[in-house]
Amino acid sequence: MTNESENPHQHISRQYDHELLDIRSRVLTLGGLVEEQLQAAVDALLDFDVEWAQRIIADDYKVNSLEVSIDEECTRILARRQPTARDLRLVIGVIKTINDLERIGDEAKRIARHTVDIASHFPKKNQLTELEHLSQHARDLLREALDAFARMDVDAALRVVQADKHVDREYESIMRQQITYMMEDPRSIPVCLDIMWSARSLERIGDRSCNICDYVVYCAKGINIRHASVEQIEKELSDA
Repeated sequence: MTNESENPHQHISRQYDHELLDIRSRVLTLGGLVEEQLQAAVDALLDFDVEWAQRIIADDYKVNSLEVSIDEECTRILARRQPTARDLRLVIGVIKTINDLERIGDEAKRIARHTVDIASHFPKKNQLTELEHLSQHARDLLREALDAFARMDVDAALRVVQADKHVDREYESIMRQQITYMMEDPRSIPVCLDIMWSARSLERIGDRSCNICDYVVYCAKGINIRHASVEQIEKELSDA
């Protein structure tokens, strides 16, 4: 039962706070779903499991549906509440974050599609060793980015941005390796191309995890660090 003496402005404020908390919580739900899709896609790839890969492709609609639902809720908050300052930054950050999470889901689906092709060519298991390492680092970046978002932890977000350099180096190594294989044996070209495209998807997942961390800094500090160097970021934060 509602307390009749309750200030209506306090009631509205509590509702508003709940809405902001809810969209943050739903972002993490979406993030968890995307993590599951990515893990499953990588597992299917490493095991050449076509049936599992096809299930991942079919389940992509779950990520898309949740992303659309959160985006619609953000639009309603912007229209009804007209948030300002930090609250506005949060809503904008959520909209941008769910877009990157949906794109990560798309990359997981691409990896699953490449699995279907790779499995038909019976590649050697050792061809995927470096790809397995890259996938682990990409998954770590995504998990740490979501953790930084959950806590709005600027320091943790910056650590993810720094760590992405390792993913980039591993990606470049895989590309060189596969080009060498193709030159040595043209029959390996179909498999090598699928491996290269899968590596590209993992590298993009690292980039999109960094984007999420950029939004964390924006939400927490009001500073846009996209396209800035580490030195520029540190200076901006020290001046904030």
